Amino acid sequence: MYPFLWLFNQIIAIYSFLLIAHVILSVLISFGIVNSRQPFVSAVGEFLYRITEPLLGPIRRRMPNLGPIDVSPVVLLLALQFVQIAVNYYARGLL
Repeated sequence: MYPFLWLFNQIIAIYSFLLIAHVILSVLISFGIVNSRQPFVSAVGEFLYRITEPLLGPIRRRMPNLGPIDVSPVVLLLALQFVQIAVNYYARGLL
């Protein structure tokens, strides 16, 4: 059971890292620090968008419009942490 729990925790950690990288890249692009027309930046941005959008999209549709502020990544990070803690708690209780 522990190898599956370890794998689950690693997947959550990697996805959280990719989500934070997506937020940082979008902030850098919006402030004009990074040019989104460069091929490498465009490829990384497209990859991060395709990885994070399936979970961020439904959250964005249900959240109220706050103007230029997007809090959906924060909500997703909290939800991921909640799921990770709940799964760890119940999995360790079963062993």
